Amino acid sequence: MRQTAAQSDVAEAELAQALRTGPFHLALRTALAARGLALHRVQHRLAQRGVKVGVTSLSYWQQGARTPRRAESLRAVRALEDVLDLPSHALTRLLEPALRPEAERPAARSYRTLHEQAESVALLIADLGSPLDGGLHTVCHLERIHIGARRELAARDSQHVVRAHRDGVDRYLAIHQGDHGCEPGQVRVRATDNCRVGRLRWHSGTGVLVTELLFDTRLRAGDTHVFSYVVEDGTGGQSTEYVRGFPFAGGQYVLQVRFDPAALPVRCHRFAQGSAGAARSGQRELTLSGQHRSVHLAEQGVRPGILGIAWDWS
Repeated sequence: MRQTAAQSDVAEAELAQALRTGPFHLALRTALAARGLALHRVQHRLAQRGVKVGVTSLSYWQQGARTPRRAESLRAVRALEDVLDLPSHALTRLLEPALRPEAERPAARSYRTLHEQAESVALLIADLGSPLDGGLHTVCHLERIHIGARRELAARDSQHVVRAHRDGVDRYLAIHQGDHGCEPGQVRVRATDNCRVGRLRWHSGTGVLVTELLFDTRLRAGDTHVFSYVVEDGTGGQSTEYVRGFPFAGGQYVLQVRFDPAALPVRCHRFAQGSAGAARSGQRELTLSGQHRSVHLAEQGVRPGILGIAWDWS
């Protein structure tokens, strides 16, 4: 069955995302699907280019059961880029971390660089027995922040589209950092779509809360999942900014901050940071919507680091 133009556009968008964020096996599987090529046809086209590789090996590569490392396997991957009509090095670059010695592998941004309360975050995650890399890549994340009449962070509403990059993923860890004076033990987390609240851990001294959001299914590598939740806070003092840290490259991120009519800021601006202690860059003033009393930022192809919106009170 031939793809419609709309289906083709979606397939190409998913392929671009997979090639940008990896991992290798997901990018390869997405490319095969986008091109509509069965493995035996790929094997035949590789053979025409003088490259011999078995269908079983190709299957293992796209499942993530094996990673091409040997010289002849890497030659086959370069030929695959041609067969699948991909940019040069689109697949081979995703193999580079696996080909370096362990000590030389470039790590993703750690919570230590992205979060002022990194030690508390790491301890709470460890207490839940979860890895820092939860096995999920962000496809799209829409976050709405509500600032109350006392200028406090009243609530945040998060909607996620994620893709698993390994088999067996069945949860997401949501991290909430309240403002000064926040009582995380009084913060309420509500699951609103396609998930349920699991265990909660918090640290009263830093206002950090970590929540498990459990899925009703175990995702396989490449599967996507849509879910949403709400964090109701209102326990902290005056709020002046909201930031979101990204340990890994991702898709689209949209942040909207809405203010109570009794608490309108005089100025708002977006900013970015490479790490929590780094100088802020990419600052741009945002215009407050008169009707909806809100400002927003929208970022395509999020890079590891920090994005946020800050505001000044009169």
